[in-house]
Formats: sequence, C-alpha cells, structure tokens
Amino acid sequence: QVQLVESGGGLVQAGGSLRLSCVASGGTVSSYGMDWFRRAPGKEREFVAAISWNGGSTYYAGSVKGRFTISRDSAENTVWLQMNNLKPEDTAVYYCAADPYGNSWATGEYSGVYWGKGTLVTVSL
Repeated sequence: QVQLVESGGGLVQAGGSLRLSCVASGGTVSSYGMDWFRRAPGKEREFVAAISWNGGSTYYAGSVKGRFTISRDSAENTVWLQMNNLKPEDTAVYYCAADPYGNSWATGEYSGVYWGKGTLVTVSL
C-alpha cells in the first residue's frame, strides 16, 4: 500500500515562494504519474500539476503555469512542487497523488489513485 506524505506548507506573503515535497513509502511509485492537487476553502479540489512516470512530461493548470514547477526523483520516491510568485488565491490544502495510470488528472477517474493527507499553504497580502 503506497503512502504519501506532503510537507513544506506554511504561511507566506504574496510574491513569496514555497517548495512542497511529497515522499512515497510502502511501495515504489517510479512507474506512476505524480500529481499535485489543491482544495481552497469552500471550493472543490482542483488539479495543479502533473509529471509523467519518467519526468519527461509535465502539465500545469492555467492558473499556475509559469509560476509553479513540478519535478521528481524516482530513485528517492519524491516529488516536489516549487511555487513562486504566490498569490492569495493560491491559499489551499495541497495534496500529492500517485497515479498508476498517469492520466487521472485529465480523465477525472481517480479509482486506484493514492492520496496524501495534504499540507496547508496560506498566502497573505
């Protein structure tokens, strides 16, 4: 059973940066796509970024493109989300996901996807 643990969240001023980490244990995710999602207060969960199993392809939501960067180290079972130029609207709980299919973020089919418990990011004015 894959377990995911996120870290790196916190309080930051608008314009600042944070780097989120997600470490997988209990199994290897080297063949999985890895994703970041977020849920803002009172809103639905939304896709943020995804990276393919080999790191060769990355995908971003329009709202974060150019500001966020997803990366991974499969040998370390770790994925990161570098967030720059943060805005108050980026305030949310950020969740890491391990996707054995590699495209759940696009299809919306999450059966079989593993989720972390999330890390809170708060961006103040």
